[in-house]
Amino acid sequence: MVRYLLDTNTLSEVIKPLANSNVIEKYLQYDYEIATASIVVFEMLNWAYGNKSVARQTEIMNFIENVVLKLKIYNYDTNAAHWHSKEYYRLVSQGKTPSKLDGQIAAIAKVNELILVTRNIKDVVNYQDLKIENWFEK
Repeated sequence: MVRYLLDTNTLSEVIKPLANSNVIEKYLQYDYEIATASIVVFEMLNWAYGNKSVARQTEIMNFIENVVLKLKIYNYDTNAAHWHSKEYYRLVSQGKTPSKLDGQIAAIAKVNELILVTRNIKDVVNYQDLKIENWFEK
């Protein structure tokens, strides 16, 4: 059963040369309980295409094809869009300026009742009733 939606910063950590050991440990521990979002796939592809090193670009693309695309991938659907829009304007009315991409990922996690795993807690902490974990910390 899927429990965790991995954000880009957590999923990309898996193939970094000096990966955070806590992230790797949790990634292996919850192997069959993790998913990601279509927005994360977009961000991962941007990371690959924007990389100047052909070897690194190839490594990232192989990771996307052989690992990321084999995960369950949740899309930004109308339920997510509705929740996101309400939360976005609630936060804007409080003088906050939430990131739209991070909000889309948060919305996907929320409407699918998943725990969002991210290092960037500050980007999503203001969304109501969103379950969040940071695997970079013990």
